[in-house]
Amino acid sequence: MSNVPAELRYTSSHEWVRRNPDGTLTIGITDHAQHALGDLVFAETPESGRNVAAGEACAVVESVKAASDVYCPVAGTVVEGNAGLADAPEKINTDPYGDGWLWKLKPADAAAVDALLDAAGYQKVLAESAE
Repeated sequence: MSNVPAELRYTSSHEWVRRNPDGTLTIGITDHAQHALGDLVFAETPESGRNVAAGEACAVVESVKAASDVYCPVAGTVVEGNAGLADAPEKINTDPYGDGWLWKLKPADAAAVDALLDAAGYQKVLAESAE
């Protein structure tokens, strides 16, 4: 079973969102997603200052098996991409909810995060996809 931290919000496309004390959001891919992709060899994060729409593909992760788009869970402006992933994309595999984050976002509407899945809702998505 995948690790699904209770304090995060999730999308059915396997992104996670953490609220930061300064009002920004940290976004990455879930433990389930990194397991499904396998060993990651490349990550491209969005540029700081980029405005993104909810559901827009704005990052790419690539494994030895496949490349996958990563979608923005809520609309906003990118504050920072995780530059450390350029030299060490495997951080996404080893620490998807910590050092393996992909980008930080200033949300256009902070309340939009509330509409995302909670941990129980995301676990239900995982269970349904396993059937």
